[in-house]
Amino acid sequence: MVEVVRQRGSVGELHALDPFGGGRPEPAVWWCDPTDVALVLGSRQTLELVDVDACRAAGIGVTTRRTGGGAVLVDPARMVWVDVVLPHGMAPDDVRGSMIWVGARVGAALVECGHPGGGLDVHATGMLCGPGSSVVCFAGIGPGEVLDAGRKLVGLSQRRTRHGIRVQAMVHTRPLQHRLRELLVVDVPPLDPIAAAAALDAGSFAAALAARL
Repeated sequence: MVEVVRQRGSVGELHALDPFGGGRPEPAVWWCDPTDVALVLGSRQTLELVDVDACRAAGIGVTTRRTGGGAVLVDPARMVWVDVVLPHGMAPDDVRGSMIWVGARVGAALVECGHPGGGLDVHATGMLCGPGSSVVCFAGIGPGEVLDAGRKLVGLSQRRTRHGIRVQAMVHTRPLQHRLRELLVVDVPPLDPIAAAAALDAGSFAAALAARL
């Protein structure tokens, strides 16, 4: 049985956790429970994108994750964050296949937790880039990400080592991505609304996901 581990700390501390420090990780779902709000940059992004003064005035920290993709605003009052940590061999051994494998299980866990499943779809092809998707995560759609009636509900990113994979999943419970335009100095076009899982309980969702791994 896959264990659910509740990880509590700042957004920066949670991103810095390393499941591979001891070699091959035990399979787990990390229920990440942030104690603050932070703008998280992808591994290839730099602080030059950020309006540091606007973030400071809003009480929003800035940190970087080890996975790629665009910026994400992490606010525990508006999203649920879980990580899937697996040794190699449990999921398909390629980036796209493993993302789709995890995304399918995330979608099934959402349905078990009460989210209407009729409009859910797991994106199973390549990256779909939209205006601003090179800067903002939720402006594009990647393999394995879960859509609801065509709108992005779950964003995924992945870190791989020779020991295993860590797939990070963000599920919005209230719209949030519009605030990114206020926190970045680059020109980000108006972002289409995302879907939201309004009544999602983080602990129940993590348990339902663990049961499917």
